[in-house]
Amino acid sequence: QVKLVESGGGLVQPGGSLRLSCAASISTSDFYAMAWYRQAPGNERELIADITSTGTSRYADSVQGRFTISRDDAKNTLYLQMNSLKPEDAAIYYCNAESRWRTVKFNYWGQGTQVSVSS
Repeated sequence: QVKLVESGGGLVQPGGSLRLSCAASISTSDFYAMAWYRQAPGNERELIADITSTGTSRYADSVQGRFTISRDDAKNTLYLQMNSLKPEDAAIYYCNAESRWRTVKFNYWGQGTQVSVSS
């Protein structure tokens, strides 16, 4: 059974930084891609950054230039470095991993970690 466990959330002032981590119970090199999503109250869950097994990353416009996604397959961990945080970044952040077997896709989710941005 694949488990993803996020950590690193908390309360930060506007302009501050946080680094989220997502520890996987299996080798992250087994995943086709990994991603970070977030969901604020009353909003749908949105994709904010993803990274493939080859290291190609993409970002939502709302976080481009401020957030950096990375993965350390030696530690089986996905990271999200968040800088210049804004109040609108406050949300529950979820780690996601996708594996593929032939034409079948499997998606795994963490339990989420809360990020609050307030002065």
